[in-house]
Amino acid sequence: MTVSATRADGAPREDSPAARRRPGRWRETAGRHWYAWAMVAPVIVVMGVLVGWPLARGVYLSLTDATEANIGRTIGVNVIPATYEFTGLANYLEILSGGLFWAKLAWTAGWTAACVALHYGIGLGLAMLLNRRLRFRSVYRVLLILPWAIPAFVAAFVWRYLYNSDYGVLNAMLEAAGLPAVGWLDEPLTARIAVIAVNVWLGVPFMMVAMLGGLQAIPGELYEAAEVDGASPARRFRHITLPGLRAVSGTVILLGTIWTFNMFPVIYLVTGGGPGSETEILVTYAFREAFTGVRDYSGSATWGVIILALLVLLALVYRRALRRQGEVW
Repeated sequence: MTVSATRADGAPREDSPAARRRPGRWRETAGRHWYAWAMVAPVIVVMGVLVGWPLARGVYLSLTDATEANIGRTIGVNVIPATYEFTGLANYLEILSGGLFWAKLAWTAGWTAACVALHYGIGLGLAMLLNRRLRFRSVYRVLLILPWAIPAFVAAFVWRYLYNSDYGVLNAMLEAAGLPAVGWLDEPLTARIAVIAVNVWLGVPFMMVAMLGGLQAIPGELYEAAEVDGASPARRFRHITLPGLRAVSGTVILLGTIWTFNMFPVIYLVTGGGPGSETEILVTYAFREAFTGVRDYSGSATWGVIILALLVLLALVYRRALRRQGEVW
């Protein structure tokens, strides 16, 4: 069966090759939908100024040897010109060939995997509890979502106080129970556990809300039919709940991974990357390169571009995996 390439009035169909070759098609579309372009234009301009230009500037600096000593600046009436030079991919080769980057990447990946797994597991569990008929269910929802409403830097300062070795609440509770105090932020292992706990406390409410919305979208008739057929709760969870949450899970896990990978406030404000640099992730190290000591702008920009490339690669791989499962977004 063939489909005519022309309409009843003799004009070519819009999806035909002739229409695609017709000159001025984009101009006609822009003229027809000018209001849409007018509404989007301010957003495009703002995004270009706030995101596009800094990103382009960062990529350019990563290809130079710019530091605090050779970048252009103005001191009073004296204008000091920039003397940094273009170095190509030298910064990338230096970072990727050193052991420091891979050590930071390993901890960042471990930190991200642990946090996202706990976010998802605890969030799904709480969502399943709140999806049932409970007394004061609305009160529980409000209380559980409070950590998400608190700014991250405020929560980080509160948790830093709780972890304090001398007068922290956690150690006071341990001593009251007859147990020895713990230097939560003084040892690498306990410091890593501490920052993971803080980030989990901050991230669980988002997962809980998203999973709760997904659970409420699953038809209740499926559970009733499965229960009539004798399916156990574990089988109902495996064959109804998890498949029904696949689309929501795919989105929130990707978002949670990106947010956790770049979770600067928790690391910087709770431990400062310490003890030493044991809890420092990629983004906090990039910040330290740019704003501490002799500021290495090119090195920090290189770290930032590498972080961006890793996240873009992760998103592409994750999207392809979802597409294979039939969940295209």
